[in-house]
Amino acid sequence: MAKIMLRVRSRDGLERVTVDNPHITIAQLKALIESQLRVPVPNQTLSTNQNLLLAKTPDQIARFTDLSNPQTLISSLGVTHGSMIYLAYEGQRTVAGPNFCRAGSFGRKMTMDDLIAKQMRVTRQENPHCELVSFDRDAANAFQHYVNESLAFAIKRGGIMYGTVLPEGKVEVNFIYEPPQQGTEENLILLRDPDEENLVEAIAIGLGMRKVGFILTQTISQNKKDYTMSNAEILQAAELHGQSDLKEWVTAVVKLEVNEDGGADVHFEAFQMSDMCIRLYKERWFETEIPKDFDPKLSRMKKDVVVGGKDTREVDNDFFLVVVKIFDHQGPLSSTFPIENRNAPVTMTALKNHLDRTKSLSFVKRISDFHLLLLLARFLDINADVPALAGCVQTQTSVPEGYQLLIESMASAS
Repeated sequence: MAKIMLRVRSRDGLERVTVDNPHITIAQLKALIESQLRVPVPNQTLSTNQNLLLAKTPDQIARFTDLSNPQTLISSLGVTHGSMIYLAYEGQRTVAGPNFCRAGSFGRKMTMDDLIAKQMRVTRQENPHCELVSFDRDAANAFQHYVNESLAFAIKRGGIMYGTVLPEGKVEVNFIYEPPQQGTEENLILLRDPDEENLVEAIAIGLGMRKVGFILTQTISQNKKDYTMSNAEILQAAELHGQSDLKEWVTAVVKLEVNEDGGADVHFEAFQMSDMCIRLYKERWFETEIPKDFDPKLSRMKKDVVVGGKDTREVDNDFFLVVVKIFDHQGPLSSTFPIENRNAPVTMTALKNHLDRTKSLSFVKRISDFHLLLLLARFLDINADVPALAGCVQTQTSVPEGYQLLIESMASAS
């Protein structure tokens, strides 16, 4: 029988489990998770429902029962190669082997801890590595408009920013990809989909662009709090920054601010996580389990660091933020096509409506929209067709007739 691979998402991120037989029971699956991911069977709760990761109490977790019967065959529940399983577990785990590698695996065991702590001085970083960040007006507007009009800044939303880095350290953001996610008033969980992200990367390469940063919103309830970014936001931003090899990586925060007339304005701010913040994150100094009553404007360390000449385990988040100037520009792409992973799935009807609405433009102009290219990419060859089509958009050269006919037929089949 062919081996299959299952994707397992937990609070630690996305991992994979190899299964020799697609017709195993849930009990056998739990045993495989224990042996491959080092999570003891009694501590595991499994579900195909991503809301499991939002459950806070044992009672809430116990409500997820779809994968609780040990005798049930996983194949009978539609769990097959590539399926996503969500895992909640109690306690800590011992991560071993190549299955799982957290950012900064080099900080596992420190000797002379106290001496190193004395040398770990947290100071403000005066200058960012990024000279300025400029947002494509349409992309920024499409993001903030949804958060403002549809979500009313009541729950958090995030996205990965793509664009270019100019030699002098200027970052241009030309489109924002919104991964699958669960937002609440206080938290943002990115339910990242590797297959979809591979398509996004292929499009970006064809467009001559790359990942340049992370954008997130703060909710109205957070406005009443006395911080620039919360400790949970710092951890999330540091994780994404740490995964990137880009020293100019930018984190943008979008929020509502009351203006002088008593009305509300949408406000963008941009930061870089300081070099020290990323180092502390990679070397795993941050406490990642944050008690509910802990002050959100402070980040808690596992060991003492030196701030202002004093030993402490609590660091004001502002020490980790380096302000970046913001500009805007009119980039090469439009942002009028429906955006992925929002309330309703994007369908071929949207493609037909978009092409009908843009009949007066050249064909390459009509498809010069990242979100449209992402829909098309799901049905095209990722290695050949996707970069070729994105390449036409980058150079604004005419789209080969074969692609044009294919896209029009996809639209008319809706």
